[in-house]
Amino acid sequence: MIYFLLFYAVIYMGNAVYGTYMPVYFQSIGLTPSQIGTLLSLGPLVAVLAQPVWGAVGDRARSKNTVLAVLLLGSGTAIMLFPLSEAFIYLLLMVCLFTFFQTSTFAISDAVTLEELEKHPRWTFGTIRLGGTFGFALMSVAFGWLAKTHIGLLFPVYALVMLASLGLLTRLPRVAGYRTAGNPERIWVLLKHRKLMTYMGINLVLQITLGYYYSFFPVYFRDLGGDNALLGWSMLISSLSEIPFLLLAGKIFKKIRISWVLLVSGLATAVRWFAYSVTDSAGWLLPAQLLHGLMFIVLTVTMAIYINQEVPKSLKASGQTLYGLLSLGVARIIGSFFGGFASEAFGMRAVFAFCGWIALACCVFTVFVIMREKTGEAQADSPRAS
Repeated sequence: MIYFLLFYAVIYMGNAVYGTYMPVYFQSIGLTPSQIGTLLSLGPLVAVLAQPVWGAVGDRARSKNTVLAVLLLGSGTAIMLFPLSEAFIYLLLMVCLFTFFQTSTFAISDAVTLEELEKHPRWTFGTIRLGGTFGFALMSVAFGWLAKTHIGLLFPVYALVMLASLGLLTRLPRVAGYRTAGNPERIWVLLKHRKLMTYMGINLVLQITLGYYYSFFPVYFRDLGGDNALLGWSMLISSLSEIPFLLLAGKIFKKIRISWVLLVSGLATAVRWFAYSVTDSAGWLLPAQLLHGLMFIVLTVTMAIYINQEVPKSLKASGQTLYGLLSLGVARIIGSFFGGFASEAFGMRAVFAFCGWIALACCVFTVFVIMREKTGEAQADSPRAS
């Protein structure tokens, strides 16, 4: 399991490089917020089409590891094509090609890890995912210093990270797919799982606001006076804030229902975006980054574990990629594309405030979900009580 820990550490280093500094690169070559938003939303649009494909391939493959290797190799190769031209149309094509491979990487990784963890009860997914937190934190700061003067290095650095991930993947145990010709289950079966769809819906709304954050926070941070090095430190703070939840995730899920976990995450999301909207200095954004530990990591780990527990074995990879389709696809499209035009029309400060109100509305809906769950449990217990 140590190799799983190292694998997550390395693969999330790539996420720190691309996810944090690609918007900065686009800004450095003169693109407008609407152009940046379009670029960062078209990629997820491709992901919406690619996620079900890779999920189905993973479930049918003799080894999910082989599918994951293709994704790592494809994203590492595609990233090196970006610097060949700064033409907007060319960049559109490159984003599409890159995200076709990249966005399913984490879903397939989680599917492989969670299935193997069933054989190792002493380990938890939170412990393994902790490797990703440390990897993201270290790379955010390290590459932040490089990006001050050499932002273009993000492409070869990302490719090298993918190469290292591929090397570690060879040390992981092979996990097979479980769908066969005699097993006709399709991904549409998941859409009939009412509670799963409800939780995914709550996640989708909160992830839309996160989609705007990932696309425009680096630009907003620089507009408020921060440089790339300080941006790296802000990402360090946000990633290290995930540690408490990852260490306690196993105990939390045993004692607290998922709907309550999602409610807390929604409240933290609202507070964070409102805090962003009232500050006029990059330095004051740093404390608000601590709330990240109650947001992205809570949403992704909660759903990864819930899907692994509730989805049939033959559809586990498809279940993870369906969630990836929504959180890394649909949510990022809406957050990036509409967020880009809204930023030009109203300013990023106003858009962050609007995101806060969206998260608050999502919290109200989650409260109704909790009340409905309690009512359902009371009705189910009433015959026994009588």
